[in-house]
Amino acid sequence: MSDVHTVCVRFHAAIELIGSRWSGAILRAMFTGQSRYAQIKAAVPGLSDTMLTQRLRLLETEGLVERRVIPASPVQVEYYLTEKGRDLEPALEAVIAWSHKWIPIPEGGQADDDHTLIEER
Repeated sequence: MSDVHTVCVRFHAAIELIGSRWSGAILRAMFTGQSRYAQIKAAVPGLSDTMLTQRLRLLETEGLVERRVIPASPVQVEYYLTEKGRDLEPALEAVIAWSHKWIPIPEGGQADDDHTLIEER
């Protein structure tokens, strides 16, 4: 009964990173090909400009996202998943599958064709 297993520090760091509020949803939007700030924001209902900026900076600092400045008039910024970020896709797909099995659609919400929740705006 005293066999308590400690949590692996790497697991803990990883789950805190991808599980922090909005990070998983931002990554999910980027897996669907969204790369510009406005596209990512539109894909994640309820996400504020401040939080999106903070999370993109964090994901960039952690090496999951790369920020690219396109010299145009006006200057454009795009965000891309790095190899490290793309390697999260199977883990996030597993969470999506789990959520479709166990998480009910909240009242007032609806699911799209692949059963992903769309929040009412």
